[in-house]
Amino acid sequence: MTDASEAAPARRALLVHAHPEERSFSSAQADAVLEQLRADGMEVRRLDLYAEGRDPVLHRDQFAPGSGYFKPQAQQMTAVLEKTLGEPVTSDLDELMQADLLVLSFPLWWFSMPAIMKGWIDRVFVMGATFGGEHGVFAEGGLRGRSAMLLLTTGGGEAAFAPGAADGYGDLQSFLFHIHRGMLEFVGYDVLPPVVTYGPARLDAAGREDALQRARAQASASSARLRGA
Repeated sequence: MTDASEAAPARRALLVHAHPEERSFSSAQADAVLEQLRADGMEVRRLDLYAEGRDPVLHRDQFAPGSGYFKPQAQQMTAVLEKTLGEPVTSDLDELMQADLLVLSFPLWWFSMPAIMKGWIDRVFVMGATFGGEHGVFAEGGLRGRSAMLLLTTGGGEAAFAPGAADGYGDLQSFLFHIHRGMLEFVGYDVLPPVVTYGPARLDAAGREDALQRARAQASASSARLRGA
């Protein structure tokens, strides 16, 4: 019999959400997944980029004063080495490094993520901590050994994203490749299947509730995978 004090520590998740309307289905979906992950025994922190008014722009004045040509990644590397990264980047980076699972929650805008989410990645996936310096990229990235998952809503219905659909938008996976491969796998994450609700604005109340339950179930399956259950 295993003593409770010897039990493995709870897995940790960081859920980063980007939607300007707290009453949106996207926000409800983020809340549902957060609740499910906690019910599965994970410690979850929710970061709401719009609610916190996060600045998505990487500025020169976010780093220690310097002269000459401004190269953001070089400045990030120097700031990591000299421990001069400012807030909120330092706190967010600490949360990122401690999380076993990163969940990026957002509506699909122009077949990508909202600018505020991309800006958060620009500022927090810093060179010298998540890649580069002592780390490589992909299998050698600074976030290797961790998992990441996208939590999406779309404007179009599922049929519009079916591969080969006449007059369709195209395969959703092809639109997500630059995020899955170019952002998440690049820094070492194992990318889990995305949780997608297609066209929630087209659903009635019962349909939206069904979609939330599906999102919960898929999130629970992903957390079980992390826990080895």
